[in-house]
Parts: sequence; structure tokens; C-alpha cells
Amino acid sequence: MQEFFNDYVQSLETYIMFRIKETVAKITPELKAKNRAPIMLSMGAPTAAPPKALTETLKTVLDEKGIHLYSSPKGEKYYRDAVAKRMKERFNVELNPDTEIFSLIGSKEGLANFIRVLINPTTREEDKEIILIPDPGYASYGEMVKVSGGKAFAVPLTPENNFMPDMEEVWADLIKQGYNPKKVKALLINYPNNPLGATATREYYKSLVDFCKKHHILLISDAAYVDMYFKPELKPMSILEIEGAKDIAVEFFSFSKPYAITGWRLGWICGNSEAVKIFGKLKSTLDSGLFKALQKACAEILNSKEGEQYIKEANERFKRNQEVFVKGLREELGWGDFNIPDATFYLWLPIPPRYKSSVEFTDELMYKSGVIAVPGDAFGDNGKGFFRASIVCSEDELKEVIKRMKEDGFHF
Repeated sequence: MQEFFNDYVQSLETYIMFRIKETVAKITPELKAKNRAPIMLSMGAPTAAPPKALTETLKTVLDEKGIHLYSSPKGEKYYRDAVAKRMKERFNVELNPDTEIFSLIGSKEGLANFIRVLINPTTREEDKEIILIPDPGYASYGEMVKVSGGKAFAVPLTPENNFMPDMEEVWADLIKQGYNPKKVKALLINYPNNPLGATATREYYKSLVDFCKKHHILLISDAAYVDMYFKPELKPMSILEIEGAKDIAVEFFSFSKPYAITGWRLGWICGNSEAVKIFGKLKSTLDSGLFKALQKACAEILNSKEGEQYIKEANERFKRNQEVFVKGLREELGWGDFNIPDATFYLWLPIPPRYKSSVEFTDELMYKSGVIAVPGDAFGDNGKGFFRASIVCSEDELKEVIKRMKEDGFHF
């Protein structure tokens, strides 16, 4: 059957999180038998219930006339208006809901399809168009570019560059490696970053806008974690806050993380009107829009007091989880110097030096202790020697993780 499928799809790797879930399902009986039932530090999704106001609104609107009929890929007017209001109140960004906002079936779907719009596919390596992506970065970015027939070029995010690399140095390195700079179509950024939790400054955002304008490439911002932060004075910003950013940039947002509705699949793209319009042409052939009841419920929560309070309390809970886990790692297990992020629910941690690879460490941690983490290699070459731990579970579960690791010999 393989000969029927295109080369791009055949070259893909199954998404790391699905591979982990499949393995965990197979070994769960064995782990339970030795009192090591799986604890998921791999999951990039809040486990708390969504806001009560959100689910109650959903129940109410389910009986509205016409709510179960087709929507539009663009999104209902009330949905786009709510997004425009949110962007104004949260970021002081003015957007036209008719031309600069478009609905998404989650930001992951949106990013993948936007990259498809950009890339002219080819299997000839020398002809492939290039998207610059963060490394470490979301595991699907590279595969999204690959399946579109393009080439992903890694932008190194390291402690040495404070996770904000000099893009002119990256550009020079791309040329040095023999790539044609005229093939570069876009720079994809992700702040706050998955898996690092790293954030970026206003000055750095401005430098990115200037860089993309200078080299005439698009700037794509994945802002899925922008509402997950621990210090009000370090509240993450939108790239569209930068003067002139709309000339060159689009930004992707998601309801999944701030409202704990990862299964609902809602988001939006906003920014440059021409880019949004062209993206909309593809979307009109691929889907028929979001379930209107979900749009209506999310439009209500987006600018509500209940929604803001929910985000505030969730962030406080993640901060407490972070403090509990960091304390255990350092005081009980000897993990020394590592970055403690001011955003997201992730910790990016070095593996103990006795292990040859991140996969070796996370496999042993899983099979021996039932603690499921993600090897850093999944996020790019700069992830080697690290692993990602998600702190979305309860404080008690995090304490149990530390207890198991101590009992099973996982000291740094």
C-alpha cells in the first residue's frame, strides 16, 4: 500500500506524545502490579475542570435555533468580535474582526495549514523552501514543514543566548551551511516557549519584526501559552503590539491551555489581513467551521470576569506546583542548576550525567518508576541531554514522583 502515498507523509514520524501514550497503555498493568501506576509528566494539557461559566453557557446554547447547523471556516461574527475585544483589552492591539481574524480548529491545525499555504512543495532538497523554527521547539513544527514539502531550519535557543538568539547570526549561519536565503519564507517563534517556558522581551520582539522586514519574510508567532504566567510585571505580550508588526506578522492563539479545554479545539489566527485572507481560501476547501455552540460559549468566557479569575487561579496553582517540584528535585534528588521559568507549566531539566541520552533516562524513569516524561531530543537537536516535565498534575502526585525517584535511585 505504501506506493499509493506521497513521499512527504511517508517520511513523517508519529507525534511523540501519541507514541508515549501507546507505550504507557501497554505497560500500565505491569507498573500497577509493582505499585508504580503511571504519573504523567508528559502531558502538555491542564487536567483541571474548565470554568463552570464556560460549560454552563455551552449547555444553555445547545438548544438555540440553528446552533447545530454549519458555521463558516472564518468563524461566527460574535466569535470574531469577542476575539477583537480580547486582543484590544489584553494587548491593546486593534484588529478588524472581518479582515484580520479567522477561526481555527485549534492552533495546531491552524499552524500546519498556514505552513501549507506558504510552501511550494518539492522533493528536491536543493529546491525546498525554508521555514526557520525554534530549537528546542514544539515537536510538530518540523513535521508540519516536512509534510508541506519544505525544509525546517533550526534556530538555536540556548542559555547562552538567553533563549533569544541573534537572528542575523542565524541568517549568516544558514548561508554558511550552503542554503539559499532566497528560499526562506518565514520565521516561526513561540513565546512563552514549549518546552522551555522561556519568554521574550519587547526589545527582542521589535528586533524580530525589523529582521523579518529587512529580509522580506513572514513572522509567525505561536502564542498558545501567552496567558500562562506567574509574575504580572512579566506578563507575556503579543507580537502585534510592536509598531508595524501587522505589515509582516500573523499570530496564533488557542483556548486549550488557559481554559483547560484541549479537546474542544478552538483558536484563532490574527494579524496581516492579506495573509489571513489567503489562509482563508485554503480553509474554505478543508473544513466547514467550528461547532457554533463551542464558538458561542468561548466568545462569552473570553472577556468575562469568570474567565479572568479562572486564568489567575490556574496560574497560581501551576506556580505552587512548580515550587513543590523544584524543591523536591533540588533538596531530595540533587538536581542543581536549571532554569525556573516565569511562564507555562513546563520545566526543562538536565538528565543525570551518568546517562548517555535523554531517551535512555526517560525510558528508565518510565519502566522503573512509572514516571512519564518527554526526552529532550523530541524538541530538536538542542534538546539532547534534557527532558521536559509538565507540572499539570496535583501537588500530591508531584510529591509522589519525587518519592518514587528517590526510592528508585534517580538522583542527579
